[in-house]
Amino acid sequence: MSFIVERIETKIEFFEAFDLRTLERKIEEQIQNNKALLLDVKSVQHQATFHPQADKMLYTAVVHFAVKQLP
Repeated sequence: MSFIVERIETKIEFFEAFDLRTLERKIEEQIQNNKALLLDVKSVQHQATFHPQADKMLYTAVVHFAVKQLP
């Protein structure tokens, strides 16, 4: 049995929540998790839309993580 170990160069994750505080908390938790993989946030895109079934706003975000640049 052999293992192939490769470094993750880039990663894109999607988040959603019905309030901004929860969305921010989810993103922050994942930022901390990705620090262990030596990934930093490269870009963030967000959007808000009305969710008719829940009768409230739905906030979404896409976060692009990339390899941490060493000095």
